[in-house]
Amino acid sequence: MAFESLSDKLQNVFSGLKGKGVLAEKDIDKALREVKLALLEADVNFKVVKEFVAEIKDECMGEEVMKSLTPAQQVIKIVNGKLIELMGGTGTKLTYSSSGFTTIMLAGLQGTGKTTTCGKLASWLKQTGKKPYIAACDVQRPAAIDQLEVIGKAVKTPVYADRQEKDPVRIAKAAREEADLKGYNVLLIDTAGRLQIDEELMDELSRMKKEVKPHQVLLAVDALTGQDAVSAAKGFNEKLGIDGIIMTKMDGDSRGGAALSAKKVTGKPILFMGTGEKYDALEPFHPERMASRILGMGDMLTLIETAEQAYDEEQAAKLEERLRKNQFTLDDYLDQMAQVKKMGGLGKVISMIPGLGGSNVKEEDIEEGERQFRQMESIIQSMTKKERDDPAILNASRRKRIAAGSGHTVSDVNNVIKKYEETKKLVKKFMKPGALKKSGLFRGMF
Repeated sequence: MAFESLSDKLQNVFSGLKGKGVLAEKDIDKALREVKLALLEADVNFKVVKEFVAEIKDECMGEEVMKSLTPAQQVIKIVNGKLIELMGGTGTKLTYSSSGFTTIMLAGLQGTGKTTTCGKLASWLKQTGKKPYIAACDVQRPAAIDQLEVIGKAVKTPVYADRQEKDPVRIAKAAREEADLKGYNVLLIDTAGRLQIDEELMDELSRMKKEVKPHQVLLAVDALTGQDAVSAAKGFNEKLGIDGIIMTKMDGDSRGGAALSAKKVTGKPILFMGTGEKYDALEPFHPERMASRILGMGDMLTLIETAEQAYDEEQAAKLEERLRKNQFTLDDYLDQMAQVKKMGGLGKVISMIPGLGGSNVKEEDIEEGERQFRQMESIIQSMTKKERDDPAILNASRRKRIAAGSGHTVSDVNNVIKKYEETKKLVKKFMKPGALKKSGLFRGMF
């Protein structure tokens, strides 16, 4: 998970401060040395780390902190504020042309996931009510157009492709006219990449930017490449001029150095981050929420938004009605587990709950939770429809049959039934009219 290693280290640093009633300068110096090492190990740019730590020390040595009844909390508050500032302050949103038609040009080196990100961005735009259209303008990489057409089909977004035309600028212009004619309001231009920044690539992209005049130029960079990603972003910005960054493969980067350095080094905000392989695994980047996650304080707003996207309103209404009639079945229970999967799995959900993220929950605990999910799913699916609708009929012989059919023990079957009954009681206890439809957090969380 993103920032996992850094989060663990910083939380350990602050745990050491919390035991002290009063902080001396040597306490702050020691803590900041550990913060500095943690940031460097997370592959944050050295100059960024040096300036970041110096600014924190200046504020920590102030009278308000040193004489506070809870100095450790004051230090955490300062670090939180500086992390938010480091990553860009308040979240920067994607902006659209006032004309009603927006052209977005995606650039990036080969291997950054740019073409896949184009599909993810199209999927995200559709969720926000936009009608995207994709232009396949990478005429250099073999099968690039084929790949984009497969992605377009997967996200139900049309792709403009011209396999005869070799000039990407002409393709982009034709796609712009086609999109406008057919009533689409956002054109996404997928451009060619290279293994490294070269003059030929920059000339092509600069010519496209000049002639097509995109409303925004977004750069896809691979978070896993650390400071190489930041250097690439700096190079693209200096030679092409970009408006924002999409940090891909954040789910595989436990360090997070690129995300922490990018805004400071390039001056350009991170707009989105890729959080998985699926086409809905693209999240707007919110510095304040990310800082909260890093410091182990969770991210409830993103959790609620993710739950709202994962759950269907009509399904919620039906489930609410069933709960009122005391008809919460094992099928309903299985549906709720499916919602957690749609939200990115147990690990992602836990990382956003205050007090549970970071070092408080070990990777092996998450893996065990995922294993139990799979076990419950296989056990419930081994039951007949009648048994799932009315678990009260599950006598000893039925449970033995289910255990054999699912490849688990009778004890495992009993445990699933026990958890189901506990969940049913809990839901009934806290259920109020309209709760499922009003509370994005409640949806999918039991």
